[in-house]
This record gives sequence, structure tokens and C-alpha cells, in this order.
Amino acid sequence: MDQQQQQSSPIEMALQEYKEGIGTFTKKMPSIAKKYNAFTEACFEEGKLTKKEKQMVALGISIFSQDEYCIIYHTKGCLDEGCSEDEILEIVGVTAAFGGGAAMSQAVTLVQEAISELSQSQDNQLQ
Repeated sequence: MDQQQQQSSPIEMALQEYKEGIGTFTKKMPSIAKKYNAFTEACFEEGKLTKKEKQMVALGISIFSQDEYCIIYHTKGCLDEGCSEDEILEIVGVTAAFGGGAAMSQAVTLVQEAISELSQSQDNQLQ
């Protein structure tokens, strides 16, 4: 898959839309954005939980709340922190135990699509 096709995929487009939205918000509300970013960065720093574990928690919450941008973002975060597909699918199972069919529907569509596309993207970057 060439770079132009990757950028036009729904997953890559969603990540780009989020990035652009944050950029616009930051320009319009710099003080709030700076404080929000500092807070979230602190939350995801290594502590008693690893960065990987924190991404896994965030993915579960994202699926449960059906926040599509965060589902994609934290699926990517999980992959970036070394999660395997099996680990991500276990997160899905636990989330579906609490969120039922709504959580499962996100998993069998968006999470699996994100894993597939983002894994291919990572493989292409390594080559």
C-alpha cells in the first residue's frame, strides 16, 4: 500500500481529523489546551502501571464509551506500546462483558480495522 492510499484510509483519516481538530482548538484556546495536554501526558506517564497497561485501560474505556476517535487513537497506542492483537482482543472481551453488544460492535468493526491498518503501517515503516 503506498503512502497516499494509507492517508486516505478511514483509520488514517480519523487520526488526521483528530490531529487537525486539536491543532485548531489549541490555536483558539491555548491555555486550556496546554493544561489539558499536560494533564493527559502526566496520566499516561510510566508509574505503578506501565504505559502499555495505561493504553490498554484507555482502550477499554474508549470502547465502552463508543468514542470512535479514542478507540482508534488508543488502539494505535496499544500497538505502539507493544500490545499483540490477542491482548487487544482480550481487552475487547472484558469491555464487552460490561458494555454488551454496543462494545462488541465497536470491536468487531473499528478495533479490528484499526489493528489491521495500523499494523500494516508499522510494518511498512520498519521496511
